[in-house]
Amino acid sequence: MDRTRPIYLISVVCEMLGVHPQTLRLYEREGLIHPLRTKKQRLYSQDDVERLNLILQLTRELGVNKAGVDIILRMRHRMEAMQREMEEMMQMFEDDIRRDFHERLKRALREE
Repeated sequence: MDRTRPIYLISVVCEMLGVHPQTLRLYEREGLIHPLRTKKQRLYSQDDVERLNLILQLTRELGVNKAGVDIILRMRHRMEAMQREMEEMMQMFEDDIRRDFHERLKRALREE
């Protein structure tokens, strides 16, 4: 399943999360979420629903205001980007080690 594919209507998301449509529209106006807009419909992806769930947890359960939510979401986005970059660097490092190992092994076998 493509988690980024917009498939849920606003009414479905509201029912899933137990919120009023105005809440989702407000979050969109404030830039906390960015659903796909098609004419007059908003479509939400699974990633959007999970982001909304996080926003609701932060505001309802932890009492974080919208400015705090925005900061937390930005920090989370940066951390995820850094994690992906680190994983790419580790893959390159592992590739280099593997290549070096194979070259050393070939040299060792030729010397025998």
